[in-house]
Amino acid sequence: MEKRTLTVTIERDGWAALREAARRGFTAPRYCGERLNFETPELFFGRLTERRWAIVSALLGQGELGLRELARRLGRDVRRVHEDVTTLTELGLIERTDRGGVVCPYDDIHVDMHIRHAA
Repeated sequence: MEKRTLTVTIERDGWAALREAARRGFTAPRYCGERLNFETPELFFGRLTERRWAIVSALLGQGELGLRELARRLGRDVRRVHEDVTTLTELGLIERTDRGGVVCPYDDIHVDMHIRHAA
């Protein structure tokens, strides 16, 4: 099984990079990783809070964990962990399994953030 990678970006026009790659005739004969884009830093930090990153970190490389076990490892309330897991699942950072657990399917997550002066 090929290792999965995720790059999280913050770009006002997240589709611009994809359009540029298509313009250059981009073809990928192999897996090039996956991408999650936020249009502003506010959206990024609003959705990916410190506690949600802790969940992702706790799941990386651990395989499937049940919500109760995940909450125990994090020292948090199961209900609050469930709420954060729902958000992370919607974003695609973690996945739910058929048995009701959760897993982070990525082997590597990279955050690419640039802050520039607006022209």
